Amino acid sequence: MEVQKSDEKPTPIVGVKETPQSLEVESPSSVHSSSSTAPQPKVSALSLSSIRAKRELIEAQKGIVKHQEQLPTEEFTETKMLEFWFKYAQRLNDKGHMIMESLLRISDPKLEETTIIYELPNEGSKIDFEKEKPDLLGYLRGHLHNHDISIEVIVNERVKSKIAFTQQDKFNRLNEINPNLEELRKTFDLLL
Repeated sequence: MEVQKSDEKPTPIVGVKETPQSLEVESPSSVHSSSSTAPQPKVSALSLSSIRAKRELIEAQKGIVKHQEQLPTEEFTETKMLEFWFKYAQRLNDKGHMIMESLLRISDPKLEETTIIYELPNEGSKIDFEKEKPDLLGYLRGHLHNHDISIEVIVNERVKSKIAFTQQDKFNRLNEINPNLEELRKTFDLLL
């Protein structure tokens, strides 16, 4: 069978461009849009090609080595930690945050390696403390030069508040924090 050639031009099909070299298929979105930029292929989130693209991205990210910044992890003592704990409480007092300051002074935190164990008397106090915890952690990590510090909050209904009222109570409280204070008092023969 022989095909006859005619001089008529074929009618163009929507979505197909004819070029002298080959035929190109346009995406449906570019047929209706009049923008001159190259259209990005649109992929359905549920299509196989999107799943494949996601897997390729994950594989590509595995090969990327992320440079982790070395943060300081200097050693510190419980005394030094308590010093900055109470400085932070005083700072809150100076700003007018009396409730949070009182939560920090309810009891003395205990140090176990780089974890600070802090006991609070009830769940309400714990919730309020948790709101301030990121700022406190940032302060302690910065001033103690150790970014491994973490705070664990324990609710203990039997915690007694250690608020000092008299001069002797205040001295005894500070002496608990730093036992060298008694030696200093004796050396200079200071009275309370």
